[in-house]
Amino acid sequence: MASKKLATGLAGLAVATHPHHTLGVLYGKTLRCLQKMPADSAYRKYTEQIITERNNLVKAEPDVAKLEQAINCGQIEEVIIQAGNELSLARKMLEWKPWDPLVQEPPKGQWNWPL
Repeated sequence: MASKKLATGLAGLAVATHPHHTLGVLYGKTLRCLQKMPADSAYRKYTEQIITERNNLVKAEPDVAKLEQAINCGQIEEVIIQAGNELSLARKMLEWKPWDPLVQEPPKGQWNWPL
């Protein structure tokens, strides 16, 4: 049996009791939100790719330590925070609709960089 993680070592970040379930729920909600966006939206395409890959890892790897290594974005508790933040952003993107055309033409030189 694998040893139980006692602490994250990060101030204020408690050990996740059911990380697989939590990530599965967050990734599922994010993927459903992304499905409501146009298929050619860059945000949807790339976020869907990352979330699907991570969701598949969560389903395939029961060992938390190995899952952390496979995802390679910190401890599983940090990955859970990242997943929650991505869900929040996806919902905001759905509201903002950045894929819609501009209401009016931008001022000349608006997108030129460097100035």
